[in-house]
Amino acid sequence: MSTKKIPVTVLTGFLGSGKTTLLNHILHDETHGMKFAVIENEFGEIGVDEKIMPEFLDEEVIEVMNGCICCTVRGDLVEALKRLHKRIDKFDGIIIETTGLADPAPVVQTFFVDEAISSMYSLDSVITVVDAKYILDRLAEEKPEGVENESVEQVCFADKILLNKIDLADEKKLNQIEIELKKLNPTSSITRCQNAKVSPKELLNIQAFELKRVLDFDPEFLDEDAEHQHDTTVSSVSCRIKGCVNQMMLERWIGRLIQEDGANLYRYKGILSIKGVEEKFIFQGVGMLFNGNISDQKWDIAESERENIFVFIGKNLDHGWLRDCFKACIVSEKLRFKVGDKIQANIGQYADGTVIKLWDEGNAYRVELENGKKTNVWAPIDVDAYIRSR
Repeated sequence: MSTKKIPVTVLTGFLGSGKTTLLNHILHDETHGMKFAVIENEFGEIGVDEKIMPEFLDEEVIEVMNGCICCTVRGDLVEALKRLHKRIDKFDGIIIETTGLADPAPVVQTFFVDEAISSMYSLDSVITVVDAKYILDRLAEEKPEGVENESVEQVCFADKILLNKIDLADEKKLNQIEIELKKLNPTSSITRCQNAKVSPKELLNIQAFELKRVLDFDPEFLDEDAEHQHDTTVSSVSCRIKGCVNQMMLERWIGRLIQEDGANLYRYKGILSIKGVEEKFIFQGVGMLFNGNISDQKWDIAESERENIFVFIGKNLDHGWLRDCFKACIVSEKLRFKVGDKIQANIGQYADGTVIKLWDEGNAYRVELENGKKTNVWAPIDVDAYIRSR
């Protein structure tokens, strides 16, 4: 077996910044001539990215699930690295994509305090992707006492920062972002990009990581017993259900959801089966930015066996309500109410009204309020949060 150390690249950055897009660019690029093993970490019980990637990639992919790779599943990371080293002849490097809620410190620390790992691997670089639209808000976010701001830590540990989604900010804001990033990490280079398109030559085998630089701003970096706390208001909720989704219902529900609670939605994504469509519908979003469309990837199982998956990550999430709303988007032959039924519609508060139409432009109900003006409102899906019996 070769004694050469395998280079490791760590991709980090807050939820929705573009890490997975960058990873896919690297894996599809034919210029670097390298083959990678990939370790992915999802903050939740159900993974979404791995449902897409293995269908068109030959890379070794290992998922470390249900927790932050920087703490609760760190032991799994070490074991994954040891297992991969037994198949060293199959790849030239390792890429670790951390959850957006990970402080990179314990991940990086692994390559220096674990003797077995440090003898097998060399940390080549930490690449941090930041989102031009939201990064200033994330950096300024106040955390409970003793809790780290993960976005700040991700910037501080970066050997290279990719300022992504530059099409969502003007030049003045981009300059302001770069000033703030340089305050936190004056030695890191900053590369502007859109859709995370950066030449792999600028990211791979650059030997950019310097332990001394890290120790300068974090003298306790190599202390394995250092405290590490997460914001307990942040959680993930996921759902997996068979059936076919009403696409219009889903988009209208998410549209209303992000208008009302977008500030608390860090990241959401899913893979859906649309009734009568052979390709997968893939959606994702960050805050109030939502994108969903029918992909080029075909389902390889019968429609009756297809599973819909979604994951939401954010602050103060109502897990039960989100699951109920998602399940209500599954195509159903029968709604609870019929035309003419007297109901109450949620318009910020519940108001009396009458159902006047079913399935109106993708909404489950169209309701006429009994307010003297015959105002029309819509309930996007059939749950009590939007429409209920009197």
